[in-house]
Amino acid sequence: MAKLESEFDVKCPCCGTTLVIDRNLGRVVGHHDLPKGDRPELSDAQRILEQEAARREAIFNQSVAAERTRGDSLSKRFEEALKQAKEEPITRPEREFDLD
Repeated sequence: MAKLESEFDVKCPCCGTTLVIDRNLGRVVGHHDLPKGDRPELSDAQRILEQEAARREAIFNQSVAAERTRGDSLSKRFEEALKQAKEEPITRPEREFDLD
């Protein structure tokens, strides 16, 4: 399509896309995207889906294992805190009006 005299190109500073703007209309009338080199091939779609499914399964199994051992770690922490509380001497807490 031929470019009109009232149209000019502006490069977007964020994404690098070239915007075609019409002076008379005062708006964007077209754009030209940059070619993206990181697009996967359609023939690789099945492999990519299998990899993502395996990754999700591994993350799920890891979270299940963490939940199974969570109770043990919490009970160990509780026992350590209880042991520490028994070793500390019992003192009466200071109150501000007792200091006067």
